Amino acid sequence: MASWKCSNCGYTLEKEVPPEECPSCKQKCEFLDNTCYTPDCAAPGVDERI
Repeated sequence: MASWKCSNCGYTLEKEVPPEECPSCKQKCEFLDNTCYTPDCAAPGVDERI
């Protein structure tokens, strides 16, 4: 399952597809895919650099 981060408030959630409205800030935000795809962040499963 993918991890998504709200570009507005930083809220993160795990879903297959990001929502159209952020559950936290209630805005229509861009959600960034911060799922880890490289070995250097494999342990937590989320890329904290995003």
